This record gives sequence, C-alpha cells and structure tokens, in this order.
Amino acid sequence: MLQKLSLLFRIPELRRKILLTLGLLAVYRMGFYIPLPFIDQEKLFDFQDSVRGGQEDTLGQVMQVVSLFSASNIGNSTIFGLGIMPYISASIIFQLLASVYPPLEKLQKEGEAGRRKINEYTRYATVLICLVQSFMWIRFISRSPESGGLGLVMEDYNTLFFHIAFTLTMTAGTVFLMWIGEQIDAYGVGNGISLLIMAGIVAQMPSALSQSFIEPALQRGVALGTDTGIERLLLLAGLFVFVVVWVVLMTQGQRRIPIQSAKHVRGRRVMGGQRQFLPLRVNQAGVMPIIFASSLLMFPYFVFNAMGSTEWGRESGFVRELSQIFGGRGYTYNVLYVLLIYFFCYFWTAITFNPKDMAENLKDYGSFIPGYRPGGRTATYLEAVMVRITYVGAAFLALVAVIPTLVATWLNLDFRVASFYGGTGLLIVVSVVLDLVQKIDSHLVMRNYSGLLEAES
Repeated sequence: MLQKLSLLFRIPELRRKILLTLGLLAVYRMGFYIPLPFIDQEKLFDFQDSVRGGQEDTLGQVMQVVSLFSASNIGNSTIFGLGIMPYISASIIFQLLASVYPPLEKLQKEGEAGRRKINEYTRYATVLICLVQSFMWIRFISRSPESGGLGLVMEDYNTLFFHIAFTLTMTAGTVFLMWIGEQIDAYGVGNGISLLIMAGIVAQMPSALSQSFIEPALQRGVALGTDTGIERLLLLAGLFVFVVVWVVLMTQGQRRIPIQSAKHVRGRRVMGGQRQFLPLRVNQAGVMPIIFASSLLMFPYFVFNAMGSTEWGRESGFVRELSQIFGGRGYTYNVLYVLLIYFFCYFWTAITFNPKDMAENLKDYGSFIPGYRPGGRTATYLEAVMVRITYVGAAFLALVAVIPTLVATWLNLDFRVASFYGGTGLLIVVSVVLDLVQKIDSHLVMRNYSGLLEAES
C-alpha cells in the first residue's frame, strides 16, 4: 500500500492534480477561521462557551447540524460562514424542478450544453440564497439578547450600511468556495463540492476528541484513559471501525438484475447475445433523506422556541414541552426522524430513478430482462424491485442516523464525538472517499498500473 501511495506522486499529471486539490483545500481551511470584521470577539468567545455548555441540547446541536451539512463555521461568523450549503440548496431545487417543470426537463436532456445552462442558473440562484441567508444571520447576531439576538456586532458598526457590507462579504465567501469546488472538478481530483464538505467534517474530529478526552484528563492531572477508562476508549475505537466497515458495505451494495442482449446477424457474423447485469444500488437515495429529515425537524424547534419567548408561550407548558422535544434528541424526536427518513428515501428515489425510461433504454439497445417483455412489463418489474430494496436502504439510513444518539446516551459521550459514529457526516465521508479512490484508480489504470485496492499481479 505504501508503494502505491508513493506511486501517486511519481506520476507527474496525477501529482499536480493532488497537490492542486490539497492547496485549494488549504485555502478553504484558512478562510474558515477568518472572522467577519467588526465582530466583538469577547462576546463571540462567551457565546461559543455557552453553546458548548448549557445550551448543547438546543441551539448548539442545531448549529452543529448546519455546520455539518454546509462545511461552514456559521457559529464563528467567518467569511466562509455560510459554507457551500446555498449552492447545494440551489442544486437540489433545480433537480426537483427538472422532474416537474417541462422546460427544465427538456434542457436536462440536451446533454452537456443543457447541463451547463442549468449550472449557470444554479449559480444565480446560489447568489440570491446567499444574500437572503447572510442578511438574516447578520440581523440575528446584531440584535441585542433582549431582542432575541446575540449582540455580537460592535455598537459603532451596527448600522444598515455595515449590515449590507457584511452580507456581501459572506456572499462573496460562498461564491469563492463555489469557484474552488469548480476548480477542483476541472483541474484537481475528485468532486470539489464533496471534498469541501468532507474537509469540514474531518477537521472537527481533533477538536471534538480533544475537548472530550484529552482536556478533561489534563485538567484532572491524570493520564489519558485512566480517568475515562481504557476499556471505554478501546470499545469506542472498535465500534468506530465496525460502523465504518458496515457503512462501506451498505453504500457499495447492489441488486444485480440479469439482462440478456438480443442477437444480431450482420453478414456472416452473429453479434450480441451477451448476458450482463443491471446494478441497482441498495442506498439509491444516498445521504439526501437524512439531510431533508434533519432540516425539516429544525423548523419546529425554531417555531416553538419563538413562541416560547412570548408571554403566552412562557405560560404554556405545552409549547415548552414541544420546544424541548424538537430541541433535544429524545424518543419522540427519533421516531419522527426515522419516519421522515423513510418518506424522503422513497420520495428521492422516485425522483432520481425512472423505471419507464430505463425500460425504454433497454428496449432501444435491444436488451431485455429474461422472463419479462420489453416495455411496460419490464418497467413494472424494475419499480417493484426498487420498492423492495429501497425499504432496506431506508432502514440502513435510519439506523445510521440514530447511531450517534444511541452512542451518546449509552456511553455517556459528547454528541460531537458520537456524531462521527454515524449520521450524515459519516455517510458523506465514506461516499466521498470511495469516489476519490475510484477517480484515482481510473488515472492509474489508464497508465497500466493496478488500482489502490487491487492486488498486484
């Protein structure tokens, strides 16, 4: 393996791609820590300490979820505070519109030219989303705590002019991240946007482990593992390896449907007749159901939290109970979480997987599924198979989504550390790493080398 890794840097073209990708990721990480100007840093540090402390079950967890999805640092109000989430939101919007809006659907079928046009519309939508989200965040952190804000902006600069300047700064930061992602796609290796998100997730691991294990041990003056229990650390390490292996197997899992191509006689030659397979992924929806479910469950928390700040809400025990349900991660929250994951798993699969088009493509290429007529019967069979394997894929996503809560509850672990044992973060990291290995393997195979995971002959 070490020889194969060293081989990556001996191939000039691949070495340039890898170094360019690492350099652009380093630029992203540097901008990740540059705060917005005119932010009161003392109040910002006090706010961060309060989030790590008593508010970990409410605002702290909500901001962690937002940062996890967007590769952002919105809690620190940096120039990259919005991360790449506005671009992802715009991409999802246009992907959904392309399935229900005929002009976009027609544009999507035009090939590369149509995709470039949709990407152009996506960029414009990203800028609009950035302007709205950044202005709302600036207004929130500029208001005093008595008015329901954070009061992080210095008083001399708490004016509409500077609010607009901050808004443009955060919007430019997201546009710059979008440009970095496109440069990685064009001149680097791997998917740029996915690598940015993965870098943001992986970068949270050292600080979370340090605050949960190393700092408490140093404060008590004991060796690491003595106070926390060496058996507990070994159990966590073994559990992490098991979960990662299981997620990789399920992510790569496929249902292979046999396909027979028809024979064609060309002169004296008989062509076709090969037996192939049509792979259907078990986790066809990817990580999108978890993102949709988590985002949807955030809205009730903000709504009931705002209602609880009113005089009527403070006197209503029902509103306080609902705010605690959606702010924490109790039994009711997790049941709703699982149900929403199942719903969005079938919903996203129905959008991205079209059995009728697939059956028509098989018919056009002269292929068929043995035992089923080409056309409508084939489409019905493919839809029935996808419904069954989607149920398994949704169960896998639901279990992965609730693993962090189970680990944090059973082992009395900080939720930031438990989040690396499952949930969206682990799925994103596994998917991006697998895609990155495939991209690197394609470069090696083109030069007659064996892939990273292949045994040398």
